[in-house]
Parts: sequence; C-alpha cells; structure tokens
Amino acid sequence: MDIVFHTEKLAKEFNTQKILIKRHGPERAKRIARRLKQLGAATVLEDLRNTPGRCHELSGNRAGELTLDLDGPYRLIFKPEHNPPPTKEDGGLNWTQVTAVIILGVEDTHE
Repeated sequence: MDIVFHTEKLAKEFNTQKILIKRHGPERAKRIARRLKQLGAATVLEDLRNTPGRCHELSGNRAGELTLDLDGPYRLIFKPEHNPPPTKEDGGLNWTQVTAVIILGVEDTHE
C-alpha cells in the first residue's frame, strides 16, 4: 500500500527515528514503525483487518478516518488517499479497494 503523510513535518517526524523517539518515546516509536511497515506491506486495507491490534473506522466527527492501535489509548490515525474514498453499496468504506493512505498523526482518540 502507498503511504503519504498529511504534512512534510509529519513525514520528517515519522521517517527520522531520532525525532520519532524524542516525540513519542522508544516503545511507541517502535510500535509506530511496526504499523507503518504493516501498512506498507499490505496490498489493500483489507489485509490489515485481522492483524494483531485493532484497525477500525472512526465515526462521528472523525468519520472517514481509521486507526491502528499502538499502546494504551494512543492510535495511528490515517485515512484513504482516494478522492472520493471507495465505498460499498451500503455506503461503508470498501477496504478491498483502498490501496493508499494518508497518515494524519498519532493521538488519543478518546480525549
């Protein structure tokens, strides 16, 4: 799957181990790197549906975004890099057609 970043600053953070560790700590930085590898290795988003840790769609004002669990309440936030995102007949996201994502960041979605 293709991975792009929402901003150049975010791309630099996620692609520079030293910055990633400084911002998120060594354990979360490892988990972020692992999740990025999983995304990159996937052909389509559906490939991540049953990976350890949860990959799921958000709802409400975050509809259209997805998360991958990291640690505690922290999640890697991303969205399909398709305009418009591929949908199923019922209107839900068609995970089998998502081949690229935009990384939005890491945050506690429960705040």
